[in-house]
Formats: sequence, structure tokens, C-alpha cells
Amino acid sequence: MAELQTESTPSESELAIAPLDKSSSDFFTAAPTPSTAVSNDQTLNDQASSDPSPVCDHWQQMVQAVLAVVMFVGALAMMHYYVPLTAQGTPSDQKDDLQKQVHALSAQVDELEQEQDMPAVMLNRYRNSIGYIYGVYQVGFANQRPSIRARVSGTGFLVGNGLLATNRHVAQPWYGDSEAEDLLNRGATAMLESLVVFFPGSPTPVTLSPSSVSKTADLAILRAQDTEALRGLPIMPLAKSMSSPGEHVTVIGYPMGIAGMVAKSPTGIYERLAYRHNDINAASELAALSLIRPSATWGHLGDVVGDKLIYDAPTAHGGSGGPVFNAKGEVIGVNSAYMDGFSGGTLGVSVDALRPLLEEAKKQQ
Repeated sequence: MAELQTESTPSESELAIAPLDKSSSDFFTAAPTPSTAVSNDQTLNDQASSDPSPVCDHWQQMVQAVLAVVMFVGALAMMHYYVPLTAQGTPSDQKDDLQKQVHALSAQVDELEQEQDMPAVMLNRYRNSIGYIYGVYQVGFANQRPSIRARVSGTGFLVGNGLLATNRHVAQPWYGDSEAEDLLNRGATAMLESLVVFFPGSPTPVTLSPSSVSKTADLAILRAQDTEALRGLPIMPLAKSMSSPGEHVTVIGYPMGIAGMVAKSPTGIYERLAYRHNDINAASELAALSLIRPSATWGHLGDVVGDKLIYDAPTAHGGSGGPVFNAKGEVIGVNSAYMDGFSGGTLGVSVDALRPLLEEAKKQQ
């Protein structure tokens, strides 16, 4: 059974706000007389003053909240600046802390400057101890014309008295060559016809011969036949601990071999030697003109996997066997190869694998 609904009469307050919701038909009612209008206005004013406005109440509450927050923040500020000095530390303690921060920042700046200057420092310090290696080798059978006769170029650096470190594929150029290995498996023999090194500042090359060669890594130690020519040249310092990924590295060597050095030569020399970039005579002429000059590239050590170093310092053929320096100026590896098509994939061999070869070569002296 439906409930009986009755229509209640609107209260005075409801009548006061009713005009805010007028319908359009109300605009056609007759206007009140002046006396009636005055009476109605007075009534509306009395009602407005007696009834609280929700909007006004809301703004008052907001203002009070803002004032409370401002007062709270001000109190915190006063506590921060006016607490006793014993709570914050004495002025001398604050001065010591500030000096420590300044020293720490200065050390960081010095380290950054050292890392930026590292390639130039390493190149100037050890340039003359990093030589350009040039050779000719052959692979063939006895009493026959050699099946393979080719040139080899690379980089070597001093690691001892008359001893140079380089790659095995520079000391034994047939190493890693599938065609040469196939011939060797069929009974052919391989030999070096000649192997020399040109050092910066020296007009004549020095003859080399293999001293100790790694059976597991792309490393070798070469012996210089004329140690007098190397007298006074600094020996590279080998790192005692391995660097970590992310550290800065510098690689020094002779990328592109003779062609790279000819490209850096003065215009007249370049024009004369441009088409002789694989000629031993071109190397001799560069040496006579003091234009045997290595190049330095800079990058980051990306990863260390066993005795392999992976870094993004660029290189090219001819740079094989060059030293890889850390930020301290120590040799952490020997530049070995690069992954074609990937600029971040330059490979080196850790000096940890070089030390046994170096000790073996020193025992042979």
C-alpha cells in the first residue's frame, strides 16, 4: 500500500534562496509595489544576516588552515636557526666539516682533470718506447715456391731490457690464419723472412726475433737484437691489479700502419709516399724524417671476461700489440683485435697473461 505523501509548506530560509532556482515562467509575474519591495528587501537582508553562508565558512576554514601552516613553518625555521650551538656543533667542527668537503671536491676535480689529460700524458711519456713492427713471412712446402708470402705490421712496447710485448699474430703472422693453418696441417712450414721495429726518434730499425710465445693467448715477447738502440727508453709499468668496468683507458699504437703515418705527414711527403704505404722503404723514409709517431685513442673499459678486456677505444690493423693504459698510467693489457661493425668491441689481453711469458723471456737472457 503506497504511503500518503503530503506537500509541506516551504520554510522562510527555503523561500530566501528560492529565487536562485527560478524557472522562466516566474519572470512574467507582476512586479511588487515599492512599499512591498522595500519590505521584502529588508526581510531578505535580515534573513541573510541571520543565516550562515556555507561559502564564507569554507573560506574562513581555509584561511585558518593556511595561517596554521605558516606559523608551523615559521616555528621550525626559528628552531633551526636559534637552537643552541652545542646542538649543531661548535664553529670549529663546522669549519672542519667544510674543509673536508672542499678537499673531497678538489680531489674529484683533480681526478677528472687527470682522466681528461691522460691520453696526452701517456703519449708524451711513453711515445719513444712504443715501436712500429714491420715484417715479411712465408708459408710453403720444401723446394717449392711459397704458397703464402705476405707482410705483417703491428705495434710493440718495451717491457724489459731489450724485450717487447706484442700479439702472437704479429710475432707469428700465420697464427689464426685459416689458409695458413690448413697448409701447416698438410705439412707446410712457416717462417719469418724479416721482422723489425721502428722506434720514434730513431732513424734506423732494430731487428727482432720471437723469444716466448703463448700457447693459449694472443701474446708474445720479442727480443731486440741491438739493445744499445733501446738504451734510455722507459720500460712500461705493468698494473699490479686489474681495472674495473667503467674505468678510463688509453690505447697507443700504429693503427693503419704506414698508411696512417703517411696520412699524418706534411703535404709534400704525403704526396710522395701515398702509394707506397706497404713498402719497407716508405717506413725507412718516415723514420729518417722522424715521422714514426704513434697515435692515442681514449675510451672506457666495458667489461673484463677472464683474461679478455673489452673497451670502446677505437683501433685498426697495425694497432695490434699496443699497450692499454689505465687512468694511473699503468699497462693493464695488450691491444689485440676489434669486432668489425661494432665501435664498442675492441679486445685486449690482460697483462696477467703476459707476466709468465715475460719471466720466461728474462730467464733466456
